[in-house]
Amino acid sequence: MRRREFIALIGSAAAIPFSAHAQQAAPLIGLLSATSADAPTGPIEAIHLGLRQAGYEVGRSVRIEPRYANNTLDPLPMLAAELVKLSPAVIVTVGGSTPTLAAKAATSTIPIVFAPIPDPVRTGLVASINRPGGNITGIAAMTIELDPKRLELLHELAPRGTIGVLLNPARPETQLQIDGIKAAARATGRELLFGNATTSAQIDAAFAMFAQQSIAGLLVAADPFFTSQRTQVLTLASRHGWPAIYQWREFADAGGLASFGANLFDSYRQVGLFAARILKGERPADLPVLQPAKFEFVINLKTARAFGLTIPLPLLGRADEVIE
Repeated sequence: MRRREFIALIGSAAAIPFSAHAQQAAPLIGLLSATSADAPTGPIEAIHLGLRQAGYEVGRSVRIEPRYANNTLDPLPMLAAELVKLSPAVIVTVGGSTPTLAAKAATSTIPIVFAPIPDPVRTGLVASINRPGGNITGIAAMTIELDPKRLELLHELAPRGTIGVLLNPARPETQLQIDGIKAAARATGRELLFGNATTSAQIDAAFAMFAQQSIAGLLVAADPFFTSQRTQVLTLASRHGWPAIYQWREFADAGGLASFGANLFDSYRQVGLFAARILKGERPADLPVLQPAKFEFVINLKTARAFGLTIPLPLLGRADEVIE
């Protein structure tokens, strides 16, 4: 064998393990989600964007290992334990406070970043907003806390009749959520009809019950499960022509009548940025929980016309965006 050919052979052989080692050296992020892998991809894309803005390209300079509970709570402790065994640099939790509680129970050392959830102090995830302490931080998105305001806006959109409330009874904060909605209903003098759903079939059943009772409007209470079932919920609401209000603007963008809440995409982008800061050496205990600075009220005027609804001009004037 000629000397030049021998050097080339050694070089090509050495390149293989080096490439494999480079891939293995990329830090690992564990993703624990209460939703399913086929849920709307916007939040995951936003996390990727946040990582990319901080200099991490998913699949190249950082790896993500997901675990999905498929809209059931029972597998979350097992899935969290699986991720902990992989020794990721950070675990990101998606789908409310339940996956975060499961991750917290599985590890007290691996950093955890939670995606938008209601009051993380009340839930016991962090010691305080400004000083989380421990190994957990993330985004407090004011989700269920805004349900009373959504009901007030719905009262203006549909001023008479019973309001149906689509609710997930499995979330840890359900009673707090119900109490807030009932207080808002009393203040506006409205009757409520609750429909509980934790599965797709139960969503169908709740809508059938709403139709039988002839509700005048629909509040889809804040919950990650309903976000993951957005297409089903919007299709059913459109079929019945009910004035409805939702948590995230993604519902209004996809044909829902109205939404009121923080910017979901930006909240998840911030999750990616938080994960990147931890990858670069910052500690969760030193990263204050991020709270939204702005809430968007979006009205889809095209949907209103299709339903034969006239939106009061003062309400249109208060909207942050009107979709024509």
